[in-house]
Amino acid sequence: MRATRLEVDGIEPIEQGPRFLGSEVLVRSNRAVAGHCRQQVVNRLIERRAALRLLDLLGEIAQERSHVGAGQGRGRPLHREGVSAAADLPYVQHENIVYHDSKEFGVGLVMDVFTPTGGANGLGIVDVASGAWHSDRGKINDHKKAQFYDIFCGRGYTVFAIRPGSINRFNGHDMLANLKTGIRWVKQHSAEYKIDPARLGLTGASAGGHLACLAAVRPDDAKGDQPDTRVKAAGIFFPPTDFLVYGGRPFDPKSRITLGLAAPRDGKVLNDEQLKESLVQLCPARQVTEKAPPFLLIHGDADFMVPLQQSQTLIDALKKANVPAELIVKKGGGHPWLTIQEEVQVMANWFDGQLGATKTAATSTSAPPAAGK
Repeated sequence: MRATRLEVDGIEPIEQGPRFLGSEVLVRSNRAVAGHCRQQVVNRLIERRAALRLLDLLGEIAQERSHVGAGQGRGRPLHREGVSAAADLPYVQHENIVYHDSKEFGVGLVMDVFTPTGGANGLGIVDVASGAWHSDRGKINDHKKAQFYDIFCGRGYTVFAIRPGSINRFNGHDMLANLKTGIRWVKQHSAEYKIDPARLGLTGASAGGHLACLAAVRPDDAKGDQPDTRVKAAGIFFPPTDFLVYGGRPFDPKSRITLGLAAPRDGKVLNDEQLKESLVQLCPARQVTEKAPPFLLIHGDADFMVPLQQSQTLIDALKKANVPAELIVKKGGGHPWLTIQEEVQVMANWFDGQLGATKTAATSTSAPPAAGK
């Protein structure tokens, strides 16, 4: 029986089927372990199904709302999978633009770019497309349902939806490095997209929000012909920010989050103290300096996955460092909530102010760029 190779979103090949050693098939036969794993899978599927249903309802509500104006982006039909443009959408979607060919991991890292069909405002927003530290195409679809691209592109922004890789292949340090590579790519191609590289906004939600926060507080300086990875402002939804104090749970060196994000991928074994130090480097709330950009966090007080305490902890750290920071608490908001597009509008208003957006329409940037430059 031959193992088959499957492409996950066209970039991450994985092997399915048994592996052979000589003529013997390697099989795991521990029934207790198998049963435990099956239960974990069932629990994850239940959680995921509930979240997807919530987002589907959000999309249905969004479709039923009337169109309230070309600059607002509310009430527009949702972008259908496989369709790059539609007459009634405020953007053209350019899929799977390669921003890095990782020779170390043997994969290409990609982003989708959403260019406004109306007047462009000369500004860009980097959207980190990741959920539970997985960056499959479903995460971009989730952001479509929340009307991220309708709203931002409707105001003239060009949005770069960066997929930083998934936790089954990359750890937290790798994903942060991938995201920074994507930000450099955006700055290097700013002239093509007619955006100001010094006035980039950065956004994300949940795991994508965690990586966005981390990139914002831990930017890389320019080096040689490589631009820096600094952003002008960061607007984030319900991000994890401190894994050492996560709600009421203390640090656990054996937890799935600790091992998935902090443990090396090269097989090197770290002791508990080394794992803790590795995880500290991935806690945005513990990496804040006075050089961090202004932040807006939006978080529901009924979030069942990421405690509100996580946003409060980052806000406290930012204010202690004299960094402008604001937290908006959504009453009854979960992970996410049905009317989240209203808060996306609030965030877009905030970005307008932070990035200096003007209402003067510039030239359209809807023409497809050359992929993979």
